[in-house]
Amino acid sequence: MNLSKNNIKKICAIILFAIVAYVVIQNPDKLLGIAGFLWGVIFPFALGLIIAYIMNIPMVSIEKLLFKKRFKIIKNAAGEEQRIDKKYVRPLGILITFILLIALLAGILLIIIPQTSSTTVELVRTANVFFPRAQHWLMENFAYNEYIMNLIRSVDFDLSKIFDTAIDFFKNGAGNVLSGTFSAAKAVVSGISSFVIGLIFSFYLLAKKENLLRQVNMLIDAAIPEKAAKKIRYIATLSNNTFSSFIAGQCLEALILGLMFFIVLAIVRIPYALLISVLIAVTSLIPVFGAFIGCVIGAFLVLMVSPVQALIFVGIFLVLQQIEGNLIYPRVVGNSVGLPSVWVLAAITVGSSLMGIAGMLFFIPLTSVVYTLLREWTYKRLGEKHISVPDEIASDENKDIE
Repeated sequence: MNLSKNNIKKICAIILFAIVAYVVIQNPDKLLGIAGFLWGVIFPFALGLIIAYIMNIPMVSIEKLLFKKRFKIIKNAAGEEQRIDKKYVRPLGILITFILLIALLAGILLIIIPQTSSTTVELVRTANVFFPRAQHWLMENFAYNEYIMNLIRSVDFDLSKIFDTAIDFFKNGAGNVLSGTFSAAKAVVSGISSFVIGLIFSFYLLAKKENLLRQVNMLIDAAIPEKAAKKIRYIATLSNNTFSSFIAGQCLEALILGLMFFIVLAIVRIPYALLISVLIAVTSLIPVFGAFIGCVIGAFLVLMVSPVQALIFVGIFLVLQQIEGNLIYPRVVGNSVGLPSVWVLAAITVGSSLMGIAGMLFFIPLTSVVYTLLREWTYKRLGEKHISVPDEIASDENKDIE
């Protein structure tokens, strides 16, 4: 065997891989513990990176909108003109973006919390009237079926008792458990500290993003061959464009959909119009299924007041959903995701199984990036083999994406 320098490197790499694989197989628990410890250390910084990425999307638009030129003339409280230099653009952009996001979250909470509390009280009162009536109607229409009659009689529904039981549990059972658990308090403090560290880190990333990006590019050029570096940059650019377009499009589409529902429901005088509109706007951030979750919750709330209005609400939802799906969504989100509907469904299914609601949002643009790269590689290989792509396949693919 020729023990050249390259062969020695390959043998050492194989031996090292075998040792690592043996250690992993023999000590899985210890490795999981180490991985958990490392994740706990880097979690605040990962959270800061996510916050910075989300804040960067509106911040870029704000900077372009408010600070197009190097200098901007503004008037202070005394009415005197002041010139803002470009070096103040980034801090002002971060501050304005942060204030807008906090105001948006606070506005949603100020709408949902009071509406939810008043709706809960009203729901208890209405349900105590609605369910006995429904029970009486079922008994009249299924009097011929003894099994169903026994089942109906066995149901003793009292929503106030259910709420009282739940409140007693949280006051007594859960309260006693939490009060004597030091780990719960430790987890809360750790979560708050991680969020604060992540928030501070996100401000640093936003303030120095150009310098950090330049340093990363220099590191890539120094450590990786030129061809691989270009490929990495292309994938990073594609991923950034796909994720940012998807997040911005989904948020804008949810806002438009929520406003549409509030205007129409307020005109038709559907109960809980504001609460239902906010719920539909928030749940519609989840593609495909999200708005229907809000529809089910809204229909149940309206059903407690009036079954007829509940049917009207469902009809309004179906009409507005068609308008949103055929007119608004293609123009607002467009082809930013670039993923056929069947793969959107697959991404939502896999993402929800692995990471819950966050997985639904994350896996759609991720799958879109993988799909785009795989499609480009396929077309490139077909071109190298002088095999043309059938027109019907390309047209069907474009229709699915649109």
